[in-house]
Amino acid sequence: MGIEVYVGQISGLVTEDEVRKLFSVVGTVTSVHLVNDPDSGEFRGCGYVRMSSDEEAREAIDLLNGAKLGDRQIVVKNAPPKVFKKTPAGGGGRSGRGGVK
Repeated sequence: MGIEVYVGQISGLVTEDEVRKLFSVVGTVTSVHLVNDPDSGEFRGCGYVRMSSDEEAREAIDLLNGAKLGDRQIVVKNAPPKVFKKTPAGGGGRSGRGGVK
């Protein structure tokens, strides 16, 4: 399945295609996701790249951390594990629908 790596310090002028092209020198890129602020829609300067294997992800970290992309040196490291929030029992916490008042 591969593993995601975190990419930081990305210039706002860089596209997903440019990120994909850089990481493809290391191996097969299965996805690229650049992060935007959910409220403002502004680019946060970071993203995630999923490589097709753990080995390729490690190589991407080793070779591309500190590489120049656009006008900046990027940071490449292991992506932190995803944390999923549990929804409250009873259908998402809506009040007034079958709950006790």
